[in-house]
Amino acid sequence: MSVIEKTQEIAEVEELLVDQFDLMLYNDDVNTFDHVINQLVKYCDHNVIQAEQCAYIVHHNGKCQVKHGEYDKLKPICEALLEKGLSAKIE
Repeated sequence: MSVIEKTQEIAEVEELLVDQFDLMLYNDDVNTFDHVINQLVKYCDHNVIQAEQCAYIVHHNGKCQVKHGEYDKLKPICEALLEKGLSAKIE
């Protein structure tokens, strides 16, 4: 592979990464662990173990990346979590 081909490949990968966002879940003093876990399973397609781990990370660290992807795919998930009373934001 030539230097030009490698440079083009790197540029393509960087372009793909720029269009990626994180759906962040933030800690609050209102929602129970069970509620958070159930919503992550329902809307983020997590299995129960993944959802539990995210809930504990949020509890201890104040926030957790629960999903990564394109903005248009994350927006309806974020809106659903917000409607269920969770503190979520796309970054």
